[in-house]
Amino acid sequence: MVNVVRAAIFQTKWTGDTDSMIEAHERAARSAAAQGAKVMGFQEVFNAPYFCQVQDAEHYKWAEPVPDGPTVKRMQALAKETGMVLVVPVYEVEQAGFYYNTAAVIDADGSYLGKYRKHHIPQVKGFWEKYYFRPGNLGWPIFDTAVGRIGVYICYDRHFPEGWRALGLAGAKLVFNPSATSRGLSAYLWQLEQPAAAVANEYFVAAINRVGVEEYGDNDFYGTSYFVDPRGQMVGEVASGTEEELVVRDLDFDLIDEVRQQWAFYRDRRPDAYGTLTEG
Repeated sequence: MVNVVRAAIFQTKWTGDTDSMIEAHERAARSAAAQGAKVMGFQEVFNAPYFCQVQDAEHYKWAEPVPDGPTVKRMQALAKETGMVLVVPVYEVEQAGFYYNTAAVIDADGSYLGKYRKHHIPQVKGFWEKYYFRPGNLGWPIFDTAVGRIGVYICYDRHFPEGWRALGLAGAKLVFNPSATSRGLSAYLWQLEQPAAAVANEYFVAAINRVGVEEYGDNDFYGTSYFVDPRGQMVGEVASGTEEELVVRDLDFDLIDEVRQQWAFYRDRRPDAYGTLTEG
């Protein structure tokens, strides 16, 4: 029996307000579902601008509870309507002063499965994230969904191999990496790191980036979202570097077993020799 999952990702420009941004994603989700997609991921903090280009307390206004905030509730209804698993990245407030860069995972029947909180928080020009986010504290959860086991990493996390490996060890078949990544050195790394992570951990990766220059800074988000397979090969074409695009691809999960039999990285790991890697 062939185990193929049709998956979707959506990259778009900031529309100027939350309601129209959510509506754009709802339209994209319905289009993806009409094309047969069963799982879909959105870009980092999808319902807001990338406000981390500046440090201003005004932007705490974008935060909402997860799962009890309005956006996740609305996305639960959308998942149930479309029959798709949804990965929904938002700015989360847990309580006063406790904010996280979070992705909620919703199953195809609309049920909330849980959330991932971004672990690695940058603090450099144009990416002042420590001003807004606490480091994630929920570990590396795996979500048992209608399409199989999926995981989430968020943007800057991708530079750190440990979380990728933790997700693989926990059985992930597909890992979503929603991002807000701008031109410069990272454009090269964008094409390098996630295929390398897919190879090293022998699963599929969905890499989603924003597009365009937004109102709170001059970062030029370069899109080029893609799916990559466990051999490190792109699944179909990479998305546009400048325009909104819905990417729908078939992912052959049987390839995971095939690759792991050919390259037995999990068999040949030496965790007994890695203890010093967590020291210092």
